[in-house]
Amino acid sequence: MAGNSKRRGAMRKEGTKKGMVVGSGGQRRRALKGKGPTPPAEMRPGHPAARRATAAGRAGANFGGKPGAAANRRRPGDGDAPETVLGRNPVVECLRAGVPATALHVAVGTTGDERVAEAVQLAADAGISILEVPRGDLDRISGGALHQGVALQVPPYSYAHPDELLEAAAESGEPGLIVALDGVTDPRNLGAVVRSVGAFGGHGVVVPQRRAAGMTAVAWRTSAGTAARLPVARATNLTRTLREYATAGYMVAGLDTEGSVTLDDFELATGPLVLVIGSEGKGISRLVKQTCDVTVSIPMAGPVESLNASVAAGVVLADVARQRRLG
Repeated sequence: MAGNSKRRGAMRKEGTKKGMVVGSGGQRRRALKGKGPTPPAEMRPGHPAARRATAAGRAGANFGGKPGAAANRRRPGDGDAPETVLGRNPVVECLRAGVPATALHVAVGTTGDERVAEAVQLAADAGISILEVPRGDLDRISGGALHQGVALQVPPYSYAHPDELLEAAAESGEPGLIVALDGVTDPRNLGAVVRSVGAFGGHGVVVPQRRAAGMTAVAWRTSAGTAARLPVARATNLTRTLREYATAGYMVAGLDTEGSVTLDDFELATGPLVLVIGSEGKGISRLVKQTCDVTVSIPMAGPVESLNASVAAGVVLADVARQRRLG
């Protein structure tokens, strides 16, 4: 066949075969180079995840904690949207509690009462931006909800890694004390638990990533500022995290109305301990209960069958602190 230098009767001479042509990809030194593996979403310019990561970096590591390790070890799914607190009383309460915020929005023409004046003064003292905006813009920010002319923008909380709680306990030189919440969906309960853990010498709180309350402005306000000093970690899989804590030498004790031991007989509280607390209605889940080394019940003197999650946490933590003082 004419043109094929390897067949009889070919017209082309040896060595005149065409080289690489446009679109062939090239050969050897002139070959096209691969771009390598696809980078993570947060490292791709223009990707929504990259924009969220940049915004989170500008906003700070968390509401009031350390910007170092926690920011470098964020758990997947921690990039919650910023929160907007609406209404004069809620805004003032958040500012009084020291909830970190990025901006205070005040509608043009808002009647200035003592609550609005206090909100503006507290925001100014805390270095929070005060923006006077048209009422229509505030309506859009609030999604049409009642705002009474004021709104407080709060950045998303950046959770610690569960391993950081182990590190905090090791650095303290005391037996570790961690509280894990399973299925607690009320942010006020979360805030109250954080406050109790801080009061009784705990080293942190762990919450599940899904189907659980997060560190919202309400939780921060209920903690009365303790959330600024105590790390809160978010676990992608609470059961796996509890197993890792057990491997690290922690006793995992679940609070249950039908516990295998009562709080009066719980003598292992002086060692490294993870206290697991479930919701008031359902308690701790089956898988989490199976992960626990022991289940503990609170002896009741009256007809009440169960306690609110935050109240139960306070009772047990107070007794653990008492045992550790005596032991």
